[in-house]
Amino acid sequence: MILERYLIRRIAASFLMVSGIFLSMLLLLDMVEQMRRLSGRNVGFEQIIRLSALNLPEGFYEIAPLVLMLAAMWVGLSWSRSSEFVVIRATGRSVPRLVILPACAVLLASIGFVAVMNPLVASSSREYSRVIAEVRDRPTDVAAIGADGLWLRQADTLGQTVIHARHAEATGTLLRDVTFLVFHATEGVTSRIHAERAMLNPGNWQLEAVKVWNLSAPNPEQSAEFSERLDVPTELTPERIRDSFAQVRAIPLAQLPGFIATLERAGFAALEHRMRLNMELALPVMLTGLMLLALALSIHHMRAGSAGVRALVTILAGFALFFLRNFAQVLGESGQIPVILAAWGLPFATLLLAIGIMLNLEER
Repeated sequence: MILERYLIRRIAASFLMVSGIFLSMLLLLDMVEQMRRLSGRNVGFEQIIRLSALNLPEGFYEIAPLVLMLAAMWVGLSWSRSSEFVVIRATGRSVPRLVILPACAVLLASIGFVAVMNPLVASSSREYSRVIAEVRDRPTDVAAIGADGLWLRQADTLGQTVIHARHAEATGTLLRDVTFLVFHATEGVTSRIHAERAMLNPGNWQLEAVKVWNLSAPNPEQSAEFSERLDVPTELTPERIRDSFAQVRAIPLAQLPGFIATLERAGFAALEHRMRLNMELALPVMLTGLMLLALALSIHHMRAGSAGVRALVTILAGFALFFLRNFAQVLGESGQIPVILAAWGLPFATLLLAIGIMLNLEER
């Protein structure tokens, strides 16, 4: 157990060191990017730091697999350079058996990492979106999904319009059983419009089977008007609607299953959200596999040389797996391959590859 605890401490210390380096780099780079984006606005340095700090958890969360792999590679190369690997082998200890406990520790730590970082990323992403919208003088979310359907909000020069639809198609451009509530800036609710169908076209909503109530009239029901078609101006676009409610990163892991069910009841596709849910659940396995793979590729006899080549191979393998993980995510979100295969296939393949390399190393 002494060697196992020693290896766990070395990996933890190396991970903290590499994390500190990358966090500093991410913060500085994001500050430069925020200053570039907001160069034409009166934004103080404190606001720039705040925006960068809110963006930092998401950036680090995305590169956490690479950070852990670099930390494990550093430990492996240090072992080889100090001949600790040779001493361990000389005592008859098996490297695959030696890493079992550290692998379990990394798996448990990764589960805790996801449990803490996922809600943190979600909350910081929402706050970042809110602050950046205030800085740019843009409205915040225009769409929301509830148990009773889809809610939208649009603004014009006279006031705002709240739209409620019982059902919607996946593109967000076709609504059914829809109600428009028109709010005037000074007079309050002025009219109510109900339509069986509403199609979003560039610049307007095209309503069919329409009934309009003038709420300013003494008897709105008696003065209600019917028409087969009505056009309502709008500045909404399909992209703006989808971006308002479909930002998966802003939804905590614990709320994703319920959000997926609500999204599907409203008539929207939830494939992206299902993919994100499975990717988050599979992340601890992926982190454990990357740690073992980095150790397997970097541990070697010092007299064999080629430490630089091994470091290069480990880094390239990390970037290749990082790319394949993102590629699999894209395939899963587009429906090209099953979500389970896209999310869980690569983590288990990485784990088995690392075990295979370690067993082959043990036979030499």
